[in-house]
This record gives sequence, C-alpha cells and structure tokens, in this order.
Amino acid sequence: MSTAAAPPPTRQKPQVNPYPARSPRFWHGMRWGDWMKLWAGHGFRASPSRLPMALAISAITPLNTVLGWLQSLLYGRRIAATRITEPPVFIVGHWRTGTTLLHELMFLDDRFGSPTTYQCFTPHHFLVSEWFLPRCTSWLMPKNRPMDNMVTGWDRPQEDEFALLALNAPTPYFRMAYPGDPPPYLEFLDMRNVAPADLARFERAMESFVKMIALRTGKRVLLKSPPHTGRIEVLARLFPGAKFVHVTRDPYSIFPSTLKLWAALDEAQGLTVVRDTDAEAATREEFVLAGLERMYRGFEEQRARLDPAAVCDIRYEDLVRDPLGEVRRIYETFGLGDFGAVEPKIAAYAESEKNYRTNIHNLDESLRRRIRERWAAYFERYGYE
Repeated sequence: MSTAAAPPPTRQKPQVNPYPARSPRFWHGMRWGDWMKLWAGHGFRASPSRLPMALAISAITPLNTVLGWLQSLLYGRRIAATRITEPPVFIVGHWRTGTTLLHELMFLDDRFGSPTTYQCFTPHHFLVSEWFLPRCTSWLMPKNRPMDNMVTGWDRPQEDEFALLALNAPTPYFRMAYPGDPPPYLEFLDMRNVAPADLARFERAMESFVKMIALRTGKRVLLKSPPHTGRIEVLARLFPGAKFVHVTRDPYSIFPSTLKLWAALDEAQGLTVVRDTDAEAATREEFVLAGLERMYRGFEEQRARLDPAAVCDIRYEDLVRDPLGEVRRIYETFGLGDFGAVEPKIAAYAESEKNYRTNIHNLDESLRRRIRERWAAYFERYGYE
C-alpha cells in the first residue's frame, strides 16, 4: 500500500451564470445622493469593464430623486398615516433554503400583499411610477434567475432586502458593490453591536416600506428576506403580532448553492471584478460559513425571547415533497384564514413545477467536514445529522 500523502482537494469553483448585461442592477434604484455617497466613499472605483455600468447608474439615479420628491409630495402624509392593522407574515431562513419557493406559493393568495420586483427596486417612487415604467422597461428583466433558473419579472414577488438597499438602509447587501472589500454591516445579520444611528435608519426604512406596501395593496403584508432571520426580535417590536415562517434545508445543499448565489451576484452587481483565485474563493467560502453562524446565533437568541407561537418551522425537503400539506400547516398554525380559498392555485402551481430540478453539487470530503464542524449547531438543532 502506498504511503504517499493524498493530493489536496481541489477548491469548489462556483459556476457563474451572471445576469445579462442589459439587466437592471440593484444600485439603479438608489437616489442620486445615496449613489454618489456609495461611489465616492470608495474613491469612485470601478473596474474598466464596469465603468459603463457606473456611469449608467449615475445617469439614472437623478430620476429616482425627482420621482421620489413627487411620491413624497403626493403620498408622504398617506404613507405616514397608514396603520398596519394585520401583523405582517415574514418568511425567513438562510439563503437557498427554499424561502423563494414558499414566497411564490403564498403569493398566490390574493389576501396577501407582497412587494414585487419593481416595488423593491424602486421604493422611492413606485406609487407614482408603477403604472408606466415597468411597461417601458420589461425588456431589461432576464427571464430566469442565474442561480436557480426560477422565473423573474417586474411583477413577481421579491425580497424586501433589495428595497432596504435602495433606501440606503444598512444592509450586508452593500458588499455586492465591492465584493473584494471587507463586507459592511455584518452586524445586521444578528443585530449584535448595532450602532444606534444605524438601527434607527434601518427601522425607519423598514417601517416606511411596509406601510407603502400596505397602502398600495390594502392587504396583510407578506415579506421574505433571508437576512431577516437574525432580526426577528426587532421586526416583532416594529410590528407587534408578526408571524415568522422559518425554512431550513440540508446544510450540504445550502453551502454550495449559497456560494453560487454570491458568485453570481458579485459578478452581476460588483463595480469591481473579483479575480478567480484560490484566495478569493477561500474568502467567499469563509463569508458563507461565518454568515450562517452569525445569522443563527442571532435567530436562536432572539427566538427564545419571543412567543413560541410566533414562529413556524418547515423543512425545504418537506415543502418540495408536499407543498399543499406544508402550506396548509402554516395557515393552520397562524390562523391565516381559509386555506381552501387558495388551495387550487397552489395545487396548479405545484403541478406546473413538478419537473423543476434543483442544481446538483458535489463536495469533497474535506469541505464536507468543515461544513459539518462549523455548522454543527444547525445540523443538530434541525435534524440534519
């Protein structure tokens, strides 16, 4: 038997399938002053291939400012006076755990008001621009998301974290602008050691956006955002009676899928190009590993201080196997009304998606061991031994 040492495992290189070049970037929804603050704060850096994108954003953001003034003039008082009469329902869970699938399913219920992609990209002015701008810009939207091939569109339900980004609220998503730099606002994954001024900015933006959606739809608000997982206590304070549907998934699927997600977003959204090196790959892997640790440290600590009835746990594997049964259980747990009213729509959607296949990821044994060691608490707490 040979005693030679085994060669080191090759790193897991994510396959990047970025958004088409014409696609809108998250920064397009910012006001000009916020965009300039972001770009100037990084020394107006932009890789040569990204300079056209930066200049396009600089040209578009003044329109957001003007339309934002118009929305404030016409709707400012109505937004401020809007009351959240029914507690929002939040779908939470780490990235790539199936939160988008559940959001799509519950969005089928007309009794919920959920922000669309357009509303999340343009929170400053969608109340005054939604009747015409999506029609003029529909050609900009890619048909499918690059990380999982799910259908996209201006009218599809979207993650409200992107609205917070456009509103210049503190969010870890700002790392996408300069993915090679130290990531900002990581404290907003667990809400530990958050600066009071930053917390106030976050709360103002969150409350304002929820009021906008409530005003626009006149319905109970349904929201989905993975970073909200480590913020449930803050959200429960802002919106008394809020309900949280918490989705979990096999960590060996979460890790490579999240790695691919961030690689795709960094490639599509970054103002600088990240070189594909072992060092950069290791940095991204550590970001993913540490992110779940931080997020679930916050989630478990905060959950212990909330009413147990405010949180409903579901597993991605169960949701895929029996979407009707799992969504029905959520409705019954939270008393969300007659499930029979939406059951035919969910059944039809599930039937249409029955041939959808998730990506297959291969992990070498050394990486599997690292994932198991770093995420041991998640494995054990949610039964993924």
